[in-house]
Amino acid sequence: MELLNQYKIIESFIVFILAFILRLLITKSLGKIQLKFGFQKARILLTNKVISILIYITLIVITAFIWGVDEKQLLIYISSFLTILGIAFFAQWSILSNITAGIILFVNYPVKIGDKITILEKDYNIDGEIKDIGAFFITLKTAKNEFITVPNSIILQKNIKYYPQES
Repeated sequence: MELLNQYKIIESFIVFILAFILRLLITKSLGKIQLKFGFQKARILLTNKVISILIYITLIVITAFIWGVDEKQLLIYISSFLTILGIAFFAQWSILSNITAGIILFVNYPVKIGDKITILEKDYNIDGEIKDIGAFFITLKTAKNEFITVPNSIILQKNIKYYPQES
């Protein structure tokens, strides 16, 4: 029994080392991609965070299997978690739409951090420089040094006039 536990410890240690090395390689690769293609540092950092979370989740699952967690129990736990998460997203549909809009803005939209934009509203236009594009909101800094957060879904729904940075 003790020998079996020693093997489990060694296997777990190897999995942790491999995950650490994989995360290191991906971080270095993302740095090279940033330099080669000129992506913004904020986008690379966010991509690195998402990949790191996926690596850690995979690490937890593999370690659980090493230590003998039954697949059915793990499947029940994961399906319960996803069900609760799905109900929460359905109850807060605007949150889900903001996350989806954030991904669209992040990947395929002409504006980027540092650009100045005007959100064209019927009554009052909002002017500002994009300071951050997050999962839920875009943060704008106005000429009066005020920070305004605008939900990502609103950015996709409204007409935007943008003034790209001078390269």
